[in-house]
Amino acid sequence: MSTERTVVDRLWPEVAAALDDAGILAAYAPEPGAPWLRMNFVTSLDGAATRDGRSGGLGDAADRRIFELLRRQADAVLIGAGTVRDEGYGAMRLSPEAAAWRTTAGLAPQPVLALVSRGLDLDPRSPVFADAPVRPIVYTGAGSSATRRDALGAVADVVVAGAEGDDGVDPARVRRHLETRGLLGVHAEGGPSIFGAFHAAGAVDELCLTIAPTVEAGRAPRIATSPEAAPAGMRLVGLLRAGDELFVRYRRA
Repeated sequence: MSTERTVVDRLWPEVAAALDDAGILAAYAPEPGAPWLRMNFVTSLDGAATRDGRSGGLGDAADRRIFELLRRQADAVLIGAGTVRDEGYGAMRLSPEAAAWRTTAGLAPQPVLALVSRGLDLDPRSPVFADAPVRPIVYTGAGSSATRRDALGAVADVVVAGAEGDDGVDPARVRRHLETRGLLGVHAEGGPSIFGAFHAAGAVDELCLTIAPTVEAGRAPRIATSPEAAPAGMRLVGLLRAGDELFVRYRRA
């Protein structure tokens, strides 16, 4: 990354200029020896999580650079089905450089894509499944259609992660299942309802937040939404900067 917009400096805890990829990865290194789930979001200065219905409209080249690097550290990438549709996700395949880095770090060459979908409104023919380098996992509720489960079962591991009689997906069950699969490091990319549900269940360890230097107004959602408030303290563990854009890393207090 050679343009000025993608130059990333570390402001805290130690000051460092023009971090290379290794420096950025070190700044986001997970705590060793423990399972972790981090949420990765972008927000405007006035709290908008999207522009024109997509979070990608708020980020720039530096945000995309860090976004792609954060995926390298994860055993699994967790995403809500609505975000996959809204953001236009295709197959999640990391670059050869990223795959080589992961192999050197003792990880599988590609992370597992884990989708959360209550209603299973997903097309088995989508590139998300058809071109996936690793068989995805789909977490759904007990009330989802058995026909849709069977159809998706041809291209993904479909896991019921909710109580009988409840259409929802239990974040604690999702985390337990991922851990039984040996997928201990989870990078979650939204959307706001997934963040809200996992946060309210105490299943989020960390937030990596890009603060875009823009004011959006309008009716865009916040980065986390849930039926009821669930206050929880966070502690700052890192702060990067690219021009007027900030990259903040918090852990659950």
